[in-house]
Amino acid sequence: MPPAWTDDLSGHSTEEILLAQNENRHWYKELRLRVNTLINSKLAKQIGSEEYSAGRKATTEEAAECRRRFHILTNEIEDRRREAIAAARYR
Repeated sequence: MPPAWTDDLSGHSTEEILLAQNENRHWYKELRLRVNTLINSKLAKQIGSEEYSAGRKATTEEAAECRRRFHILTNEIEDRRREAIAAARYR
């Protein structure tokens, strides 16, 4: 799980938020790879049901946090875009 997260992004620059969005995308890709590895290991009988279930539970929890962060980041980016458009109209 990516370290150090805050839900309040108001103190961060747009560049920092875009970087966080890219990191979140990378994290999501890693999670998908981990799930695929778990499935393949289970199908190849390299791991048992208990280990598979524990791995799936962990990745499901991480995926939920990843999606939550995605929504926060996306909303912040959209809010900033709307503010920039509104500010440009009143110049």
